[in-house]
Amino acid sequence: MRCSQCGFESAPNMAFCSRCGTRILMPRPETRHEYALTRILPSWWHFAGSLVLIAMLAVAGVCLLVVPHGGAALGPFLFALAGLLLGLVSLARRNTSWSLTSDRLIERRGLLARHRREMELADVRSIEVDRSLFQRMVGLGNVAIASAASADFMIRLWDIPDPERMAEILRQARLRRLV
Repeated sequence: MRCSQCGFESAPNMAFCSRCGTRILMPRPETRHEYALTRILPSWWHFAGSLVLIAMLAVAGVCLLVVPHGGAALGPFLFALAGLLLGLVSLARRNTSWSLTSDRLIERRGLLARHRREMELADVRSIEVDRSLFQRMVGLGNVAIASAASADFMIRLWDIPDPERMAEILRQARLRRLV
């Protein structure tokens, strides 16, 4: 290879010119690929209030259909409304997710207007697990991850199954990222 500084013809695959010492070949950067570790969705328990309302609407719709007089038009309407609400709750659950990769934690929310937040695992300052009595009874909890990059930047994973395991996965991924 020819040196760009002095024009000396060096041997192939030499990193530096033997005459002037100028770098001839740039070392290739280490290729590091990001890979997915897990994807987390909120539990159905987070939507329990909506699901109770849907069940009440469905039961009322069925009752009005069974009663011989009075609910011929309202019964099917309530039953259809319950089905529509169940579809909306299902969409809301599927369109809220957190993805943990080998390099970052990504929060995605929204159906029509999308909201995406990312936090580098190297910037994680603290991981906090919070579980109420009800959450402990059903095996759920909240995990809050604070960023060292900004004092007020935090990603909260709410009502997720087995939050202690999720916090440990985050800790391990952060340690692997720092090495």
